[in-house]
Amino acid sequence: MNVRNKTILITGGAGGLGSAMARLLSENGAKIVILDLEAAKEKGDALVAELKAAGGEAWFCGTDVTSEEAWKKAVDFAVEVTGRVDVLVNNAGINIRKPVEEMNIDEWMTMMKVNTGSTFLGCKYAIPVMRRQGGGAIINTSSVCGLIGHKYTTEAYTATKGAVTMLTKAIASRYAKDNIRCNSIHPSTVDTPFIQVLFNDPEKGAQNRAERLGEVPLGRLATSADVANAVLYLASEEASFINGVSLPVDGGVTCY
Repeated sequence: MNVRNKTILITGGAGGLGSAMARLLSENGAKIVILDLEAAKEKGDALVAELKAAGGEAWFCGTDVTSEEAWKKAVDFAVEVTGRVDVLVNNAGINIRKPVEEMNIDEWMTMMKVNTGSTFLGCKYAIPVMRRQGGGAIINTSSVCGLIGHKYTTEAYTATKGAVTMLTKAIASRYAKDNIRCNSIHPSTVDTPFIQVLFNDPEKGAQNRAERLGEVPLGRLATSADVANAVLYLASEEASFINGVSLPVDGGVTCY
């Protein structure tokens, strides 16, 4: 997939999924700007060093993705060090794991601010740069919960990811005239350390495993590589006519 010399910003880039995206995109020749909290600077710097040691170009920029001022600085930084913003991957997100009857309004709004607000702000500040340079691509990490009501996932998380799905389509339709594509990816449960903790729980581990694996027709969890490969495709020149798509990376969960 051709992403050579593209400047790609990844929010939550120092984390598990974000770092997998960064590694794969860098391996394919992209210039990577990792956006993550200052608290993740040590991990971010280590990832930058790793990518550079492998022959890539990478930078870390401490960014609170819920802050408008931080977004201005992050986009300005990317333009300063590379001259462009070709691809934005809005990947940062949180999940306060409480059902709706137990969640308070402040927790609900925190979920909205991080998961939906950060995506809005990223688009707001990347689009003008992309327009000036003649185009670009935005990839928003949603979830299967942005396509269906998922009984194993909290209502607040589902609401935020549904908003990301429709924001993606709205931006895709409005800014296509500027040669800016916008697509979303929709992973099912990804095999992460957190999920392994759920599976190893002494009381509910077996039930959790049966539930999560039982809903996937392919019979396994998504991997970080599965998700990163979807991002690589949507960021590439090979996807130049793909716009406004909600791409499930779910082994068939949403085909029911």
